[in-house]
Amino acid sequence: MENLSTGVLCFLALLLLSGLSPAMPASPDASPIDREIKDADDSKLRTYIIRMRLPENASFASTKALENWYRSLLPPIAANSSVARFVYAYSDAITGFAARLTEEELGYIEQREGFLASYQDVKLPLLTTHTPELLGLQPGQGLWSNSNMGKGVIIGVLDTGLAIGHPSFGDDGMEPPPSRWKGNCRHNGIGCNNKVIGVRRFTSSVGGSSPEGAADDEVGHGTHTSSTAVGNFVKNANVLGSGNGTAAGVAPRAHLSIYKVCSSDGCMASDVLAGMDAAIKDGVDVLSLSLGGGPRALYGDVIAIGAFSAIEKGIFVSCAGGNSGPSPSTLSNEAPWILTVGAATIDRNIRATVKLGNGLEFDGETAFQPANFSSTMLPLVMPSSLQEYRNCLVGVVMPEVKGKMVVCRRAPGSRIQLGETVKTNGGAAMLIINGELDGYTTLAEAHLLPASHLNYVNGSSIEKYVNASNQPVASITFKGTVLGVSPSPTISFFSSRGPNSISPGILKPDVVGPGVNILAAWPFEVGPSPNDSGTVFFNMISGTSMSTPHLSGAAALIKSVHPDWSPAAIKSAIMTTSDIVANDGKPITDELHQPATFFATGTGHVNPTKAADPGLIYDLDVDDYIDYLCGLGYSDAQVEIVTHRRVTCDTVKKIKDVELNYPAIVITAAASFDNITVNRTVTYFYSGKTVFKLKVDKLSGVSAKVSPETLEFSHENEKKTYSVSLSWQSSTVNDAEGNLWWVSDMHSVRIPIVIRA
Repeated sequence: MENLSTGVLCFLALLLLSGLSPAMPASPDASPIDREIKDADDSKLRTYIIRMRLPENASFASTKALENWYRSLLPPIAANSSVARFVYAYSDAITGFAARLTEEELGYIEQREGFLASYQDVKLPLLTTHTPELLGLQPGQGLWSNSNMGKGVIIGVLDTGLAIGHPSFGDDGMEPPPSRWKGNCRHNGIGCNNKVIGVRRFTSSVGGSSPEGAADDEVGHGTHTSSTAVGNFVKNANVLGSGNGTAAGVAPRAHLSIYKVCSSDGCMASDVLAGMDAAIKDGVDVLSLSLGGGPRALYGDVIAIGAFSAIEKGIFVSCAGGNSGPSPSTLSNEAPWILTVGAATIDRNIRATVKLGNGLEFDGETAFQPANFSSTMLPLVMPSSLQEYRNCLVGVVMPEVKGKMVVCRRAPGSRIQLGETVKTNGGAAMLIINGELDGYTTLAEAHLLPASHLNYVNGSSIEKYVNASNQPVASITFKGTVLGVSPSPTISFFSSRGPNSISPGILKPDVVGPGVNILAAWPFEVGPSPNDSGTVFFNMISGTSMSTPHLSGAAALIKSVHPDWSPAAIKSAIMTTSDIVANDGKPITDELHQPATFFATGTGHVNPTKAADPGLIYDLDVDDYIDYLCGLGYSDAQVEIVTHRRVTCDTVKKIKDVELNYPAIVITAAASFDNITVNRTVTYFYSGKTVFKLKVDKLSGVSAKVSPETLEFSHENEKKTYSVSLSWQSSTVNDAEGNLWWVSDMHSVRIPIVIRA
């Protein structure tokens, strides 16, 4: 969420697993470690994740037996060290372990039989009242009625912990967890109920207490994402009086298991993997990770590897797409078995209108709207530091700003800290103005002083007024919550974009969801003034971290309606039914209010009600993914690292990424051809006869032929395959986008077609 900060601590939206690359087995003649060396001092130790292959015909009677085998692989010095060297034993997310080792000790392990790869652990920064209604979810109606609001589904959230005792996690109306649940509550024996059925902590790698310790949320991120996905109903929820209403998660009757894998000091990849391992073992139905890494080969991405283990066991995995937009190819979590989520705006403003001395008025946003703020015009100033530093974080001095309204450019980092700087130096109010690339996206945050965040067009007008006036003045009028804002949704400036840099033929992000100014639970007070000790805290923040739990909750609703659907089937349902039109009846736009490409929107904006009744499904299984991985040119060992099984790529059907049975067809500049024929197979999940007829949007400069043009189904789970032949002139076609539809009397099933020259 591009480091959107609130309150005491900076809120960080995206786990950047940068620098995480696999080390392949050492050469056979590498020198073994000297077994007579003394125990290494702490400064030479690094934590490594070690990926192993189980011995042939091995049978471990318990997880303890498996851990003992892992420990036996350590060099004798490390195994008998006075310093704790063994960190985690993994069993379900990967086969392997995490240990603190010297480089020489790592070399010893790399020569052990069954070694596949190692990853050096890295320290990582950490990456509602209206959105259920916005998504068409109403108590007693539609999908909430049909799905029992996610009843019986278990969502596992990997994040910064939980504000135990917050009413969003109360269990009014909740039934006990299903008998298949294998997890437990390890929050010192308190805090769990029929809503929160599991609490685990995995922060050993950053010096935290043992995994059995408390999982209190010291940051706020985990509390916010968890309540967005599964929060129970809480009346009169608001942020400093703004956005008031009844808060609820997307799946308010689903159960929650929280895995604290990050602390206020940061996160480690080994902890994230440990949380995934526990969640798979516990038996969650949906995994929600508002975190991820930048582009990297799938065999070097521990989240992708752990997610593959999850989907093998029928667990749906939803991950944040990242907050590095609007630049292209900035995505995280690009594996095709993960639902990769982008962020879009909602139709609600928390409005703060700025009036200039020349009479012009411009709308902005802020969550802090003090009732006693005077409408008297204040002197308006742009600090001289603004030209040098482009923002107010440094260089602001009291003589320039005291008693004045200060104009600051939005910059990466904390707007809350920016306001604190202005307030500390005596500023009376603050205007934040967007840069050109930020466009129309504005953020309603709990500022520490009266403020308004304005879009680029409005901010530019204010900046021109200040520069042209001898005595510029302005006032702010706080107008509270405004609904029905148009156009909505639009793509936020920070939402990461495709194309997929790891696998260009796979569309990413897959879909977008509400991710701007999302109101949800928070562990502590926000804003400038202390609140009553009995206040229930909420906060309004933004990022793909916020859109991800919306999709996790939607997946839980679909899972409740269709418990036998595979993760790929649920993902297909979400993608093929997504909306491509905003509330103004026009195609969804980006942060500049220009038509958004599929590399910004994915297939479109989630529509949970339609997704529960999609008509046709593009399904996938493990063998399909193996064919795909081999088609990427990965070696047998690299495919094994991802899939946890021995694979000989020469004996499987290698396919190009565009040939995977994905609910999108994408051809980018990486393709070395100007024509292609691909097949797609759809499954009909209903009984009775139905006919679907073809519809294809015109693709400029591209010839598209589909065969057959009619699909007839007569029984449940029947499959049909169709072919799509595309041809174009590379010299004349730049970018072309369109949609392929299968339309029946009851359903419209859509997939995008993208050709990027």
